[in-house]
Amino acid sequence: MKKAVSRNRASSAKSSAPPKTVEKYVAGVREPVRSTLDKIRATIRSVAPAETTEVISYGIPAFKINGAKYKGMLMWYAAFSDHCSLFPTASMIKTFKEDLKDFKVSKGTIHFPVDKPLPAALLKKMVKARLAEMEAKKRG
Repeated sequence: MKKAVSRNRASSAKSSAPPKTVEKYVAGVREPVRSTLDKIRATIRSVAPAETTEVISYGIPAFKINGAKYKGMLMWYAAFSDHCSLFPTASMIKTFKEDLKDFKVSKGTIHFPVDKPLPAALLKKMVKARLAEMEAKKRG
């Protein structure tokens, strides 16, 4: 049986194997999507703790924390042919529902246009709220 290849990712080259690193994932994405992902990455990194690493999880880039205060997946992001997505967890979608009213959202995903990333201030607030949630779960 032939393996199905996803055509959703905004890739500049067809590849049968998913990228194994975030750098390869981002390098395989065409412009202007790559610049949008770079802005998302930089914004998340500016707020995330030092022990945060970038990993591929479920075939897409994610931020993972393995530290004394926080432990687990922070959030994921991905590029598609006609949009980008942020996967901050369902609880963050619910918490920021009013702030996200101008974006297409589902239970755990925010879709935004390739040329219009989420506002940096909103993304920073979401990262901080997610960190607080992670810390509370670790304590509890």
